Amino acid sequence: MQRLIVDMDGVLADVYSQFIVFEERATGKKLSMNDVAGKSELEAFTHAREYVRTPGFFRTAPVVKGSQETLQKLNDRYEIFIVSAATEFPRSFNEKMEWLEENFSFIKWQQIVFCGSKRIVTGDIMIDDHFKNLDFFKGRTLLFTQPHNQNEDSKWHERVSTWEEISHVLG
Repeated sequence: MQRLIVDMDGVLADVYSQFIVFEERATGKKLSMNDVAGKSELEAFTHAREYVRTPGFFRTAPVVKGSQETLQKLNDRYEIFIVSAATEFPRSFNEKMEWLEENFSFIKWQQIVFCGSKRIVTGDIMIDDHFKNLDFFKGRTLLFTQPHNQNEDSKWHERVSTWEEISHVLG
């Protein structure tokens, strides 16, 4: 059985939508995905570092459309691990665990890995939205499109933009 490594933020949890909500609350400015295209979270959102440290940010993030159904289907065919570089924001651990338990109840605690650097992670396939994680992975890499990476060349990684695409690629 192949091991599938799946990032959480930006792949399962729609953190860009969450940033947009927090930005509007903080500044009154309503941004669209087009407004933040090609920008990192730090460039796009005035207080991005503050938002991710705010209680509830990770716990209430929306689920990326199609991720629940597709991941549940793939869970029967792959050895799946949800991997999050959560140690950057240690207060997020409980929120991320609760979020996963609520939204991906079929994922067991043994399938969840919180780490600092994903360089230590091994497997056959990785789905992530950041080049910094995919570039060092030794297996097949799927770059999940997010505003911060949509204008970047993904010649080393296979680009996917929806969980429906992932279902076709891996299903």
